[in-house]
Amino acid sequence: MIGKHRAYLALAAALAGPAQAAHAPDFGAVPASVARVMEAQGLPSSAVSFVILDPDSDRVVASLNGHAPRSPASTIKLVTTFASLDLLGPAYAWHTRALLRGELHDGVLDGDLILQGGGDPYMIVERWWSFVHMLRTKGLKTIRGDIVVDNTAFALPPEDPGAFDGRPNRTYNLTPDALMVNFQSIEFRVAPNASAHRVDIVATPAPVNLAIDNRVAFAAGPCRGSAARVDFEIASEQWDRVVFTGALSAQCAERSITRVLLRAPSYAFGTFVELWRESGGEIAGKLRIEAAPPDAQLFLNFDSLSLGEIVRLTNKFSNNLMARHLLLAMGEERYGAPATLEKGAQAIAEWGQERGLDLQGMDIDNGSGLSRATHISALQMAMVLRAAYRGRYAPEFIASLSLAGIDGTLKSRMLKTPAGSVRLKTGHLDDVSDVAGYVTTLTGKTYVLVCFINHPRANGGGGEPVHAALVNWMQENL
Repeated sequence: MIGKHRAYLALAAALAGPAQAAHAPDFGAVPASVARVMEAQGLPSSAVSFVILDPDSDRVVASLNGHAPRSPASTIKLVTTFASLDLLGPAYAWHTRALLRGELHDGVLDGDLILQGGGDPYMIVERWWSFVHMLRTKGLKTIRGDIVVDNTAFALPPEDPGAFDGRPNRTYNLTPDALMVNFQSIEFRVAPNASAHRVDIVATPAPVNLAIDNRVAFAAGPCRGSAARVDFEIASEQWDRVVFTGALSAQCAERSITRVLLRAPSYAFGTFVELWRESGGEIAGKLRIEAAPPDAQLFLNFDSLSLGEIVRLTNKFSNNLMARHLLLAMGEERYGAPATLEKGAQAIAEWGQERGLDLQGMDIDNGSGLSRATHISALQMAMVLRAAYRGRYAPEFIASLSLAGIDGTLKSRMLKTPAGSVRLKTGHLDDVSDVAGYVTTLTGKTYVLVCFINHPRANGGGGEPVHAALVNWMQENL
């Protein structure tokens, strides 16, 4: 711990001012090529923080405003995912359980089926189908009682999913639930059916408790104007009824819309019943939301993907819900059930202390970066990335970052960089454009790069040329 503390003090001293320039010629000044791009983008130096760090020697190669607290946006997921790997291990898994209350005889359950969520962050519809299929394989055919959803593994305060930007039905605003299925999302495909002279709307999946009111008229003529407009409205407080209006010409192409609908327990129930009936099972009961009673008997334990796989999906595609579930899992594992935000934040804070990371002043909030309260300095983020680079699960962590020009959120960026040389997590909010991760130069040497830009000019892609200029400078000069 003393050695790690001294390493942090050395970094802090190096970032304190240009007095260290004699030992690191590039330190303390913005590279000229980067400064020109900042000026061209109208970004003052006060709005930009960056740190370029050699993770092997701890040498700060270049920096600007390294200590300034900034909004990291989704790059904070790097702290969440690294901490989860370090604390829980890449083989960690969540468990979704089916319990029976009543007698099961010849495939007929004379009682309730309890679906108990354990916080699986990636129970997509294909895996939900596998869960249903495993129940059928174990001999369950008919459920005469109710479907009970037990989501008590999480104890979270009420949250307005539209509070951040007024778009509560977008997937990035989805709030956690211990039994979260398919990110609570429905894709609607809207297509003209010329042979039947109607417009078809197909929902995938199609929960039995979701009502779709199709009022879209079939129109003649070309696909333009009023014959090319479809409007969508969520027509109930429970998000269980949608109305489509407008008109669509036979010449119009199929279009799709994806929204978060129902509530998490209702979505789990509706999709379960849909899949259960498709598999040939029978059920007549209703939904109840309550904790499993003590006399319920375990019937099926269904494992999630491994944490290593979850971390990759979280970082590559910047999934907010999955990051939030990771934070909750760390809190629950350290302090016991139920999982809470407070336990998660405290687990991160204690982990940082144990790791010798000075994260004082960092506010991780919900762990996803979809927050105006989250703050961290570029130096603190660089220290986290240095620790991850040296960590026992470095291969799993580094492989979770997007590859420039190849995949994830960097698929269309920095296309001219050598393949596999740039692995970064991106972050975007209004007035925020950030990157953090690793850059490998032509010499084969890997460096940590963190760049936070918090300024209105960051909107519309104004920060991306600065990030690219830093990467180019590193690869041409280091």
